[in-house]
Amino acid sequence: MDDAAVGMIVRRECDTQPKSFALRWNVQGLIMEGHVMKYAVELWIACFVLCLLATPTPAQDVPGIEICTRESRLDRRTSCLQSNVEFLQQVVTKNALDAQQKLSAANREIAALKEQSAAATREVAALKDVLAGMEAKIGELLKTRPQRTPDGNPQGK
Repeated sequence: MDDAAVGMIVRRECDTQPKSFALRWNVQGLIMEGHVMKYAVELWIACFVLCLLATPTPAQDVPGIEICTRESRLDRRTSCLQSNVEFLQQVVTKNALDAQQKLSAANREIAALKEQSAAATREVAALKDVLAGMEAKIGELLKTRPQRTPDGNPQGK
C-alpha cells in the first residue's frame, strides 16, 4: 500500500466526521509536514513530566544534632538525646581516624625526607673529599712545575 492509498483510506473513514477532523488526522499530510514527530515528542515529554510529578519521594533522615527540648514525652526526648550521642560518637571516631591517617602520611613523608637529607649529606661529604684530593694534586703540580719569569722563559735555565 502506498502513501496515497493510506491517505484515501483515512479520508474515507473520516468522511463521517467534520472536515476539520479529517484534515487534522490525514496521515499523509501529517507525515509530509513533519507534525507526527513533533506531536510524538511533545506527548513523550508530557508523559515524562507527569511520571516525575506522580512519583513519591521518600523523606530522608539527615544525620545531625537534633533539638531535643521540643519533645514533651520523656521516652522521645531520651531517644532524641541518644541519637545525638550516637551521631557525636560517629563524628569523633571519623575525625580521629582521619587525623590518624594524616599523621601516618606525614610521618612517612618525614621519614622519606630524612632519608633524602642523609643521602644528600653523604654525597656532599664525598664531593668534599674529592675536592680536597683535587686541591692536593693541584698543589703538587704547582710545586713541581717550573716557574716562569715575566718574559715567558722558565726560571731555571
